[in-house]
Amino acid sequence: MASIDIANAATLDLDLLRTFVAVVDAGGFTRAAERVHRTQSTVSQQIRKLEDDLGRRLIDRAGAVPSVTEEGEMLLGYARRLLAIAAEARDALREPGLRPVLRLGVPEDFAGRRLTDLLSGFARACPELRLDTTSGWSVELRRLLEAGDLDLSLIKREAGEGPCLARWPERLAWVSGRDADLGADPVPLALFPQGCVYRARAIAAVEARGRRWRVAFVGQGLAGVQAAVASGLGIGLLPTDAVVATHRRLDSAQGFADPEPTELALVARGGRPPDVAGRLARFLADGVGSLLRP
Repeated sequence: MASIDIANAATLDLDLLRTFVAVVDAGGFTRAAERVHRTQSTVSQQIRKLEDDLGRRLIDRAGAVPSVTEEGEMLLGYARRLLAIAAEARDALREPGLRPVLRLGVPEDFAGRRLTDLLSGFARACPELRLDTTSGWSVELRRLLEAGDLDLSLIKREAGEGPCLARWPERLAWVSGRDADLGADPVPLALFPQGCVYRARAIAAVEARGRRWRVAFVGQGLAGVQAAVASGLGIGLLPTDAVVATHRRLDSAQGFADPEPTELALVARGGRPPDVAGRLARFLADGVGSLLRP
């Protein structure tokens, strides 16, 4: 069977391929001309040009009804795939312009199932908008917000630390493993990375009581710190909704008084959200509070 050297053939013109597919699907030049909105003579010229480019006869015109040749049948599959890819590329490039993009930042230790369900609800309610979400530590989310790479972000911070669109208090608790040695000196701490408000709070609280401390574990995610505390590697300061059954909550009787709440704040780029981001801001202001309730 003869083969078409696609790699070394002249550049395949998508317009010619589109006409070729129309001729095959329509069963002739006249109906194909109607489909591609050209005259019959133009369609015939385009098929001849495609045949000349490839050096193969694609349509057999000998009979009363034109038929596709063996080489034409081989080309047909490639033509359909190329046209489909071209259409997909156009749609992909056109989509950002048609659907305004909202860029949201969420804290790494808050991007759990309940929040993702909430954001999925927004996506379903506003299909004309595209929501791009970035998860990270609050210090990094602040940087992205200031650089203009995010429109809105949920930030964990000290209470009242600057303007915001909405804020929610976040209660904290000291936790240890069930069999942890609470009198260890220095105090072993299971911490989040530098820049995290919990880390700064934990260190400051231990130092305020005149005790020494050491970094026993640094976790890059909530699950790691939870596991380190549960296993007895270190004592941690966590949001109360992150305390699990394998943790032991500590209080002033063990030398770890209840800390003051931090807060989760919704912050916009430049202080105010763009018009389109206002819809997301209102949605989050209404919905996030329910996620923080015990």
